Amino acid sequence: LLLSCVSGIQMLSVQPDTKPKGCAGCNRKIKDRYLLKALDKYWHEDCLKCACCDCRLGEVGSTLYTKANLILCRRDYLRLFGVTGNCAACSKLIPAFEMVMRAKDNVYHLDCFACQLCNQRFCVGDKFFLKNNMILCQTDYEEGLMKEGYAPQVR
Repeated sequence: LLLSCVSGIQMLSVQPDTKPKGCAGCNRKIKDRYLLKALDKYWHEDCLKCACCDCRLGEVGSTLYTKANLILCRRDYLRLFGVTGNCAACSKLIPAFEMVMRAKDNVYHLDCFACQLCNQRFCVGDKFFLKNNMILCQTDYEEGLMKEGYAPQVR
């Protein structure tokens, strides 16, 4: 289990009479006018960056996220480790970075987005129906209507 942490970022002005602090990112002394304090360490503004997108974390907000020895901005943390929800067909978690299909309030893995009676996968442009929270192809939907005594209207 990888623990994650949300940590605050503080911008501090460097006092001229204090001994320069070492940067946790580059190990050089911080001689700038301002420094950042995060994760109980001191950083140059340029050195505290997201491991994915390289954005300067002091500029994008007052928080950073750490997980698996990575320092991340909120957007990349959610993209890598967030969760979209549970698949309405298989009930398994869907990672935030995975492509999904949506039908009303339901979210599906791409592989799970198929007729839940005959398992026919849908192609772009295919009609599908959501009945009693089940995805159905047109054939199974219309057969279900026939069994219930309703004839679909043909136009």
